[in-house]
Amino acid sequence: MGKSDKKAGDKSGAKAKGGDKEAAGKAKGAQLINVRHILCEKHAKKEEALAKLNDGVKFDEVARNYSEDKARVGGALGWKPKGSFDPKFEEVAFALEPSTTNSPKIGEAKTEFGYHIIMVEGRK
Repeated sequence: MGKSDKKAGDKSGAKAKGGDKEAAGKAKGAQLINVRHILCEKHAKKEEALAKLNDGVKFDEVARNYSEDKARVGGALGWKPKGSFDPKFEEVAFALEPSTTNSPKIGEAKTEFGYHIIMVEGRK
């Protein structure tokens, strides 16, 4: 019984700490994301792509027409671990909730490569 009492005590302490971490955001929990992006060198082109997304055009279609990246069709970068992106890109990408190309939840980042419109399809 002593062990279970100790575990219960540890659990409640961990639970309180875990709650604080969750309140800080789910981004720290995910170590892998399935991510897509649209990369534009010019701000004006990025704004055109955003307007298309806001008009309801699918993310992958906008990526095919506007992205200047050599990524696979539709802006798909695939499953990537933390640490594989520019820090500015990664901060935005790991904070995004998963969504679909039909109804994307997007974020934006500016890196040395240009302007990114980012969406995440999955998190692990």
